[in-house]
Amino acid sequence: MKIVSLVPSVTETLLAWNIEPIACTRFCEQPSLHHVGGTKDPDIAAIVALKPDLVVVDREENRKEDAESLIAQGLAVCDLHVVSVHDVQREMQRLSDLVGGPTLPLGEIAEQEQRSVAFVPIWRRPWMTISRETYGATLLRCLGIHVFQPDSPDAYPTLSDEDLAGLNAQMVLLPTEPYVFSERHIAEVQERTGISDVRIIDGKDLFWWGARTNDALTRLGNDLARL
Repeated sequence: MKIVSLVPSVTETLLAWNIEPIACTRFCEQPSLHHVGGTKDPDIAAIVALKPDLVVVDREENRKEDAESLIAQGLAVCDLHVVSVHDVQREMQRLSDLVGGPTLPLGEIAEQEQRSVAFVPIWRRPWMTISRETYGATLLRCLGIHVFQPDSPDAYPTLSDEDLAGLNAQMVLLPTEPYVFSERHIAEVQERTGISDVRIIDGKDLFWWGARTNDALTRLGNDLARL
């Protein structure tokens, strides 16, 4: 089956199932695979030219108009929708059924009682964070960590300098993607927020779902064991 994956999590998951896509995005971090643009700017013409049997997209990762354009070109599109850790098993089984993958074990990942509140920035200049109703936030709740969310209906709110100075959180988790936070940002974040407990965490483990979800929970849990 000729599959094009426009979702990094899906590309990783397909490879874990020993199913190699014929193409993926440059953000999938698979240099040996053919690239067809990015998640937000896929090369539609290049995808059509490959004549895939299936193109996989995700509503949070990709643009609706690109999916519609692919469908208009006569391509079969699998539209996944993962906004919570509790969506993963269902959507992965749906994908697996389409591509001839494995039957996935049933099992619900339980959220734990709140142990701490964390501020999780995903961008800098402007500062942005995640809301409680995103995959990363639900994953952290399974570790007993709730995310601080400003008073905003947005899934990915923007924060002002005043917001940063008034965070109701005990810790800051700096993921290594989508913004590449690193050790050099810790002092700045401590100064801006007044929070001393600032930690770098693996952005893929926090935001990439699918084959890595269970192991990501274990790794993040180990990283965050000291509260």
